[in-house]
Amino acid sequence: MAGKVLVNLSTGLEDPERVTVAFLVAGAALQRGQEAAMFLTKDAVRLALPGHAEGVGCEGCPPLERLFAQFAEGGGELLACPYCVNARELDAESFVPKARVAGATPVFDWLGDEPGTVFSY
Repeated sequence: MAGKVLVNLSTGLEDPERVTVAFLVAGAALQRGQEAAMFLTKDAVRLALPGHAEGVGCEGCPPLERLFAQFAEGGGELLACPYCVNARELDAESFVPKARVAGATPVFDWLGDEPGTVFSY
């Protein structure tokens, strides 16, 4: 399967249903054999912290812990906006594995020159 999938997520647990959908889309891409990353902006950068992606986003939705684990186990990457991380005084050294601070240029580097798909939530 060709093409990378980038999911831009700008909300954190203040909108858990949106977080759920973003992880479902990224997880589906990984299951299809595509590379997938999430560009975390605004309060979504907190999802890079251990134990933060928890709870159920909506009635009948899978738990965020399971979606987060499936995303990580599938090879998904979390790319956290540096300005958003700094504004919230988060310690990037404490991020979960496969999460790193990455601004716009590293995000474009990750996407590369081949066609890809971008979702925004």
